Amino acid sequence: MERRELADFLRRVRERLSPQDVALATGPRRRTPGLRREEVSQLAGMSADYYMRLEQARSTQPSTQLLASLARALRLTEDERDHLYLLAGHRPPAGRQAGSHVRPGLLYLLDQLDHTPAHILSDLGDLLAQNRMAEALFGCVCTVKEPDRNIVLRWFTDPVVREAYPAEERDHYSRVHVADLRAAVGRRKNDPVAAALVERLRAASEEFAALWELHEVAVRRGSRMRIIHPSLGPIEFDCETLLTPTEDQHLVVFTPPPGSGGTDYLELLRVLGPEHLHAAPTSP
Repeated sequence: MERRELADFLRRVRERLSPQDVALATGPRRRTPGLRREEVSQLAGMSADYYMRLEQARSTQPSTQLLASLARALRLTEDERDHLYLLAGHRPPAGRQAGSHVRPGLLYLLDQLDHTPAHILSDLGDLLAQNRMAEALFGCVCTVKEPDRNIVLRWFTDPVVREAYPAEERDHYSRVHVADLRAAVGRRKNDPVAAALVERLRAASEEFAALWELHEVAVRRGSRMRIIHPSLGPIEFDCETLLTPTEDQHLVVFTPPPGSGGTDYLELLRVLGPEHLHAAPTSP
C-alpha cells in the first residue's frame, strides 16, 4: 500500500469535484475548491474519521468494498479506479470484456501480417479471426460451426487436430491448454460462458476431465512449437501472444526462430496458400 500516493490522489480528485457534480446542494460559501471530506465520506458510506486518515496517509489498508464505494463517490473513470486499487495494494477488478467483437484496427493489423501466420483468440480459446498465412498453416475454420471454433474444444474432441503436432509433444500441449484455460476461468470468476465451456469439455473428454482435476494454472504467453504441414513437413515457430487492453482477446503471432531458416518455409507457405491444405483446422 502506497499511503502517501493514495492520500495525494484522493485529495486531488476530491478537489476537482463540485457539489453539483455529485448532486449535492452548494450550501454556504466554500473556502476551498471541491468537495469537503465529510461529503465524500457520506457519499461513500464510510466514517468521516477514516476518510480523513486516508487523506492524511495514516490509515489501515482499505478493503476492496470500500474502494469500490470511493470510486463511485468520486466519479472515477475506469483507469482512475484501477489506479486507486493499485495504490491501496489491491488488484483492480476485471474491466469490461471485448467478447467476440474484434476492433477494426486489430483486424487491419492482422491483415497486414501477410508474411507471418497470426490469429486472434479469446481468452477462453475461441478463434475469432485468422489471416491468410494462418489459414495456410492450420486450415480455415469457415466450415466449422461458430460455437465449435474453440481451440481447446477441438484439441480434446477432434483427433485430426493433433495430427499437426509431433506425437511426443501432444501430452504437453494438452496440459498447456488446460492450465491456460484454468487461468482464464479464474480471471472471469463466476462467468456462465466459461463455466459452460468447462462443463462441455468435461462431458466430452475424459482426458480433459482428468487434467482439469489437477488444477494446474499457467498463462500461455510465449513458446516454441513445431507444426507438421502436410506439404512442407515440420516447421518450427516462436509463438508470441500479445494481449489487447481488455486482456480477453489475444493476438497470437507465429515467427521463425532466429537462424532457423524458417523464413524460407514461410515464403513457401505463402505461395502454397490455404487452398493446398485439405486437412481439418488444427490451430493449437
